[in-house]
Amino acid sequence: MSALNELYQEVILDHNKRPRNFRTIEPASHHAEGHNPLCGDRLALYVQVTGDTIEDVAFQGSGCAISKASASLMTDAVKGQTVEAANALFQRFHSMVTTPPDQPVENMGKLSVLAGVREFPVRVKCASLCWHT
Repeated sequence: MSALNELYQEVILDHNKRPRNFRTIEPASHHAEGHNPLCGDRLALYVQVTGDTIEDVAFQGSGCAISKASASLMTDAVKGQTVEAANALFQRFHSMVTTPPDQPVENMGKLSVLAGVREFPVRVKCASLCWHT
């Protein structure tokens, strides 16, 4: 295994064990529930939007390491962004995880640790659950 893949695994495991923004927001301006029945991942997403800016975002739930790490990384990535910028980031993320494994992908900073799921199509749903929610 390459050093880069090992680093990516460590980041995913860290965000799974110590997820960022793992809490509720009361009251939240937006709330949604996500569920992946294929593997049992469940999450609740809480977003506080003021004007057009995502002031705060948090999640709670249970699932596999990829699902939880993706939600943790996503909340960090979209906090402080405009809703439009967050939607654009979702499109870029979705493209990254659905591009065939033999094709190059855009560098998305910390979110790039999840690019490896494209080698395992069933895991793409785990990584994208929070984004779809």
